[in-house]
Amino acid sequence: MSPEYVRQALRKIGSANTLVNIVSRRVRQLNEGGSQTSKPLIEDAANYGFADIALREIIEDKLGWEPLEKGEAAELPERQEGDSFQVTEST
Repeated sequence: MSPEYVRQALRKIGSANTLVNIVSRRVRQLNEGGSQTSKPLIEDAANYGFADIALREIIEDKLGWEPLEKGEAAELPERQEGDSFQVTEST
């Protein structure tokens, strides 16, 4: 994982804990394969590991997050215990 990508993504997200959670969630999505969310949103992704892909997606504003209302996480198909945010593809 590139330390420079981490620094740049942290400036966008603002919280190291949130950044770790977003990157780990995105890495799981990329590892799944076969679904729309498992495809990288950046060019030349073949040259990077999944964590660097997730970080570059954040840096390039192709991936973001939004806080969830209390109880809203239970309605999500990719729900994780204790979720307080949802990873979203930026448009």
